[in-house]
Amino acid sequence: MEIKARGLTFDVYEGGPSDGAPVLLLHGFPQDHREFDLLAPKLHERGLRTYALDQRGTSPGARPSEVSAYRLHEPTADAVAVLDALGLESAHVIGHDWGAIVGWWLASGHPDRVRTLTAVSVPHPKALGLALRVRATQRARMSYFKVFQSPVAERLLLARDGAMLRAMLKPIGQRGDKYVESMRDDPGRLTGGLNWYRAVQGGAPGGPGIVRVPTTYVWSDRDGVVTLTAALRTRDWVDADYQLVAMKGVSHWVPEQAATALADAALSRIGLV
Repeated sequence: MEIKARGLTFDVYEGGPSDGAPVLLLHGFPQDHREFDLLAPKLHERGLRTYALDQRGTSPGARPSEVSAYRLHEPTADAVAVLDALGLESAHVIGHDWGAIVGWWLASGHPDRVRTLTAVSVPHPKALGLALRVRATQRARMSYFKVFQSPVAERLLLARDGAMLRAMLKPIGQRGDKYVESMRDDPGRLTGGLNWYRAVQGGAPGGPGIVRVPTTYVWSDRDGVVTLTAALRTRDWVDADYQLVAMKGVSHWVPEQAATALADAALSRIGLV
């Protein structure tokens, strides 16, 4: 369905029992709502109602041209506005990659709207910032930001039939092809996604602080982006019931590579295990 909010039109994909407790699903880059296709049915089986949001830059009707429109307070406000439009006072939130970062911002700035948070792959931004300062390995792992922020990033990522994107998504096999094909067919989707990275150059005002809602952070030991330091220090930024779930042998793409294990972690956080 289409949700009109903040002068934009967002695509939202709902599923599960109509009277189920709501779960807001927030995707990352270069994916979209489909990254939760393996996870959502497992939540539906437990009586939950899911709302998978194609975020700013991905929904065709929500692609502002200005890079500044992608600073993190904007997609955070989008999520709040979408909850309002759905008539939901609050929801459980599961976010992956950039969606996890939006989840951290939501839980910190709008705790009344977040029942629980399951943040996948990306730790609390302040913990990540610490790791960037003290660990050269963390800085090296995030050096790709400079490529994604480049004005030629679109050309690089789509060159040779999207070879760079396909290499990024190799751990999820053929599931990655659909994201590459979507961006090849609709280059505006790729630019919208890259603008999240470009907006970091201008900085985001403030940043998420202490999170005071029940939280699970899911980290995987084969994540090529996030170091163990950032994962461990996330605990410093949660003043509520908290759990770190460390997955072995899993890459950054947890929702599609380890959907069952992620469902278990999320359901445990929600209180259904």
